[in-house]
This record gives sequence, structure tokens and C-alpha cells, in this order.
Amino acid sequence: MTEKLKIPKPISAGLILSYRCTSECKHCMYACSPRWRGDWVTIDDAERILAQLSGMIHESPLGPQSIGVNYGLHFTGGEPFLNFGLLLRIVEIAHRLKIPSTFVETNSFWSVSDEVARSKLTRLREAGLQGVLVSVNPFILEHIPFERTMRTIRISRETFGDNVIVYQSFFYHQFRMLDLDGVLPFEEYLRRAGSRSLSYVELIPMGRACYKLGHLYKRYRAKAFFSESCLEELTRPWHVHIDNYGNYIAGYCGGISLGDARNLESICEGIDLGNFPIIAQLISPGGLGRLHKMAVEEFGYGDLPDGYISKCHLCVDIRKYISQRTSEFRELRPKEFYENL
Repeated sequence: MTEKLKIPKPISAGLILSYRCTSECKHCMYACSPRWRGDWVTIDDAERILAQLSGMIHESPLGPQSIGVNYGLHFTGGEPFLNFGLLLRIVEIAHRLKIPSTFVETNSFWSVSDEVARSKLTRLREAGLQGVLVSVNPFILEHIPFERTMRTIRISRETFGDNVIVYQSFFYHQFRMLDLDGVLPFEEYLRRAGSRSLSYVELIPMGRACYKLGHLYKRYRAKAFFSESCLEELTRPWHVHIDNYGNYIAGYCGGISLGDARNLESICEGIDLGNFPIIAQLISPGGLGRLHKMAVEEFGYGDLPDGYISKCHLCVDIRKYISQRTSEFRELRPKEFYENL
């Protein structure tokens, strides 16, 4: 009998409405960009997924009407406001299912005037949404005028009170002190603010960041990560994501699907590792070393000459290489993730 991996029921989650975004941020863990096809989650799939999540999601410690980054359920992307009608309907479904601590993540591209911002946010609140997370960082600043970000934060606070998360607040206050207006190239940001600014905030070295921001990190040879395992990340029950194709994604591990979340109960009963050979390697002791060995021997993988900034960099680069050569691995989904890094 093939070994199974027990997947705990998610206690907090995000529903990715689409990977399509107005921006192509250098730090994006899910490789979102305007180049993705829309492929928006269908209402039927959303309702089926949310119905299963409704009995699993935990509320914020402050109660079901409050929000927190790692509590409740959030609606995300890509950029969910690109399809506001769909976002509104899904919020209504989640409210009807009594899912607690719901909020939407946004880059504020749509916040072009007070009237537009107030109208959209009010409609979401009336549909049952509890709050908003506004993304603020130098990578979004390359694409979204800062005055739109400030407007979204201000009117979100008027609309949702304390249920507004500014992620990350360090950058929000720094940008205001720098008296920024409009957009700003990342290189100009570094010149004005200094690269040390990035050390004060959470910047996770995975996804697109491995390729676009690798020059900011110390690099290591592949063997430095061979003893690492990804068991903890792939079985994490908090802040998991389910994408518009139904892929169940744990541990911020974009491009790795644990199965079809439209049948979430079957995933939580345990996934058959015989059907997920790459996951089987990653969860083993020394999983990165085992995956590397498999990639070299079976697919001819060659190490990056400049090395890797993290175990996630080694993992995603191997997966990208394999994905470009075969579609046999069901866990390497969606394939477009690897094409948009």
C-alpha cells in the first residue's frame, strides 16, 4: 500500500480568484501578472469550496467580525478587484455560509477617486465583508500611484473601522515621510531609502523574488540545502490558498498542488504519495537533496552557477526545470506559474 500524507484541515485560508493582476511585482510568491489568462474561479466552484471551508475556518481571536492576516478567510489574486462583480458575489456566498473574519486583499489600482473607492468598499461591506488588507511595498509602488494606496487606506478605515490591515505599515509610513507621489522604480526607491529598509520587513525569498531580487541576498551552493525538508510547510493548516483552478496550496508554496480542493475532505483524509512523487521527496528527511538527486538523474538538471538564496529558491528552480520538460507531475500546477516567474 502506498504511503499517505495526512493534511490537516485548514484553519485559515485565501481564495485566489485569478492569478491575473495589474502588476508584475518582483516579490510575488504566486507569479501573478497581467500576462496570465483571466480564468476566473467559477461561482459553482467557489460555492463548493466555500461550503467545505465553512466548517473549518477559525475566526480571529477578537471574534468573527474582526480580521487578522492569519485568521479567517481572505479573497485574493492576482488582483480580485479586476472582477469586482465576481468578488461581490463570492463575498455574499461566504457571508451566507457564515464564514468568519473575511477580508479582501488589494493593490488599490482601482482607487481612482473617493467616490469610486467609497462605492466599492461600501458595497462589499453591505455584502457581508468584514475588512480589507491593503498591500503597501516598493514593488507595488512601481505600478500603483501611492495616492491611490493612501486613498484606499483612508476610505477603508471610514468604511470598516479597525478592520483594515496595512501590509506592510513600515512602508506606508516610510513612503509618507519620503513625500512620495505617483509611482517609483524599485532602483530609485533603493537609492532614496537605502537597501537596509528591506531588512525591517517581511520579504519572503521564494517565488518570483528568487529571480528578480536575488541580487539582494547572499547565495549558497545547492548542497547547503540538501538536509532540508518541506514537511512543515506542506502540512501547515494556516494561511493556505486555494486557487481558481481548485489547486490546494500550502505554506506559500506556489506551483505545488496538494490536490483538487473542490473535494477538500478527500485531501484532508490524506493524499496518496504514489500520485505525488515530488511531494513525496520534499516531505522526506533531506527532502531537498532527494529532489535534487531526482532532477539531476532523471531530467539532467544543472545547478545555477551563482547559487541559491534559500531552500525555496532551490526547490522552485528544480520544479520550474522539470515543468518545462514534462507534464507528468500532477503536483506541478498550475503550469502557468512556472511560465510567469
